[in-house]
Amino acid sequence: MKDISCKLLVIGAGPGGYVCAIRAGQLGVDTVIVDTQRAGGTCLNIGCIPSKALIHAAEEFDRIGRFAYARNVLGIEAEKPKIDLSQTVAWKNDIVGRLNNGVSVLLKRAKVKMVQGQARFRDGKTVEVETETGPQTIRAENVVIATGAAPVELPDLPFGGSVISSTQALALTTVPERLVVIGGGYIGLELGTAYAKLGSSVTIVEAQSRILPQYDSELTRPVSKRLKDLGVDVLTGANARGLSKTGDALIVETESGSEKALQASKVLVTVGRKPVTQGWGMEELVLDMDGPFIRIGEKCQTSMRGIYAIGDVTGEPMLAHRAMAQGEMVAEIVAGHNRVWDKRGIPAICFTDPEIVTIGLAPDEAQRSGTEIKVGHFPFSANGRAMTKLEEEGFVRVVARADNHMVLGIQAVGQGVSELSAAFGLALEMGARLEDIAGTIHAHPTQGEAFQEAALKALGHELHI
Repeated sequence: MKDISCKLLVIGAGPGGYVCAIRAGQLGVDTVIVDTQRAGGTCLNIGCIPSKALIHAAEEFDRIGRFAYARNVLGIEAEKPKIDLSQTVAWKNDIVGRLNNGVSVLLKRAKVKMVQGQARFRDGKTVEVETETGPQTIRAENVVIATGAAPVELPDLPFGGSVISSTQALALTTVPERLVVIGGGYIGLELGTAYAKLGSSVTIVEAQSRILPQYDSELTRPVSKRLKDLGVDVLTGANARGLSKTGDALIVETESGSEKALQASKVLVTVGRKPVTQGWGMEELVLDMDGPFIRIGEKCQTSMRGIYAIGDVTGEPMLAHRAMAQGEMVAEIVAGHNRVWDKRGIPAICFTDPEIVTIGLAPDEAQRSGTEIKVGHFPFSANGRAMTKLEEEGFVRVVARADNHMVLGIQAVGQGVSELSAAFGLALEMGARLEDIAGTIHAHPTQGEAFQEAALKALGHELHI
């Protein structure tokens, strides 16, 4: 095939890669993007979007079930629900397909050339792509590495048979009778909660002393309570050792050192994700590394001129919106704009039940930096909208400097709080002070009022608590 030359080559068509390519195309940069799969990457195809579809289906199923099994204050009666998980998966796949097509249209509109196949560096400016019709050589002035991350596999529990990754968990066509989830992080809890609502008997196995260890205990307490209400067993301080000889149970070592067999139809391994640094010729480059990740600077540049890296391959936080923001920035840099990367305002969301949102500094993080702080905390049990939705669990918390009241961080846990993340992010991005949030008129009745009330609480003149 005829060689291709371009100003920008993007390797990986996940959220970071395709956003980078689209923005570059919009700016008139001659751009090529390469991936082995359909555009969208892990997030769109086998991650964020499919998991949220499953979570929503599980929530609806659980809600109907609650009306069927017990008297409720709303006076609603329903019959015992049934679910055809294969139909749910088909609906999920339709959403993914529509979004795939949408990304392809956007790339085409931006005049980005898409090449499908496995890319491999020959040198810092040349990549060879193994396509269905043969090798394709691409020469580029600038290259963006956006190869993403993949699930971590445990040596004693390789994927296959009853041992599944999050990818397989999102493609099951029947609800497993007994599901054991290894890993009490956000992926394990999101999927474990969903399957518990769908009818699985779920056990969470976490090696650390509590679930969601990256969040403070005040935020995770409502999640732990809900797991208990759903009948989910949580084993902390426990380590998975492998399957039983019969293959129908997971052997775990408990905190006391004893072994326990957990009956399991499926074992879902969610112990983290690792950067994809193999298979695309990284050994042909001379890149500085931060452990397993590619080291980048404030412009996402690597140690090699003209080569950038974005997204999960560059480290934590492994979030699609982080990759998107980096991709957009790099496209503008290649087009000649002056941009730098600032990671302080990245929201993180855990789509558990209830949901958790964090952005900026938590109280203990702010205190460790030596800053005197004010903390405002407002519970949803005092919020009218939360009451009318029967979702009073949780709160909004605002952390600010004590001297000038500049907001340093915002956290929330509660039903639907993911939709408050934009307001939280805007406040931090704009350098808001407590008075700015308190003085903003929030519509009533909404859960967003808890944000205003938390700021008022920090200022010492709360109104509704």
